[in-house]
Amino acid sequence: MKKNTIRTFALQATAALSLVVSSYAGAAQLLNSSYDIARELFTQLNSDFKTQWDAQHPDDKVTIKQSHAGSSKQALAILQGLPADVVTYNQVTDVQILHDKGKLIPADWQQRLPNNSSPYYSTMAYLVRKGNPKNITSWEDLTREDVKVVFPNPKTSGNGRYTYLAAWGAFEKAYGNDEKTQEAMKKFLKNVEVFDTGGRGATTSFIERGLGDVLISFESEVNNIRQQYGEDEYQVIVPPVDILAEFPVAWIDKNVQRNDTETLAKAYLNYLYSPKAQEIITQFNYRVNDKAVMAQKSAQFPATSLFTIEEVFGDWNNVMKTHFTTDGMLDKLLAQGRQ
Repeated sequence: MKKNTIRTFALQATAALSLVVSSYAGAAQLLNSSYDIARELFTQLNSDFKTQWDAQHPDDKVTIKQSHAGSSKQALAILQGLPADVVTYNQVTDVQILHDKGKLIPADWQQRLPNNSSPYYSTMAYLVRKGNPKNITSWEDLTREDVKVVFPNPKTSGNGRYTYLAAWGAFEKAYGNDEKTQEAMKKFLKNVEVFDTGGRGATTSFIERGLGDVLISFESEVNNIRQQYGEDEYQVIVPPVDILAEFPVAWIDKNVQRNDTETLAKAYLNYLYSPKAQEIITQFNYRVNDKAVMAQKSAQFPATSLFTIEEVFGDWNNVMKTHFTTDGMLDKLLAQGRQ
């Protein structure tokens, strides 16, 4: 994972808030297009940012509006005219499409902010019922015939794509052989009890309908689910080998120029790297790159060996073409599992 200096950007975040008064006039409004399960996170982040901004700009107080849905749907809405100033997504591809299909952002958008423009990250984790009755601890355990799995469809969910890719990468590292990796993936996919279209649907299937032995989602999400539905009823397992799931952000150049919100949008995204924001983000069980903040949270985040998309798959373009197109590897493995 690419490491950049957080301290510099934390200072820039403060400076951006302080210096903008001379160059930004009129009502300060910002529209943040974000993924489905980020409502509570950004409610708190927005409140803190607004407090800082308004204290420094009493004549130019900010209003932050949110738009939430699956990040792929959100990106499509922007391409169709949603005037979002910034995006805060859980899939690199959903930001990249804003360049590829709309030329709304530059090709080098990931180089404009630290850590590939990802102020926080997560990985995949398992939610199991009290006592972990099937003794599930690793990706290999999910290939056993006695285990039933619940996670969203990788064709419709970024959560599901990361789950599929995490399993593939873990098997590849374990076996070092394409044939054995594909065989393990076939068993893993055969064990999926239901493919809901999104993360919230998968949660309903596991919690309310009682389906499956394990729900797979982002570590942040399964911890939030456990806190919501009963810490005594469920437990979270982070496997020893896992994937780095980046949560990318960007300001939408064409929109902020039209809306006259460029300085505000940049200040908002830089704020996400500040120590205060990084601390808030960990409260929602996301991992951050601020080492001082993470050092204080070591008990909250189990150690795991993370691999990147680039390390195992090359890049996201290759991932989508190889695995998730019609008749791609996902479709082939599912078909083979049904034989």
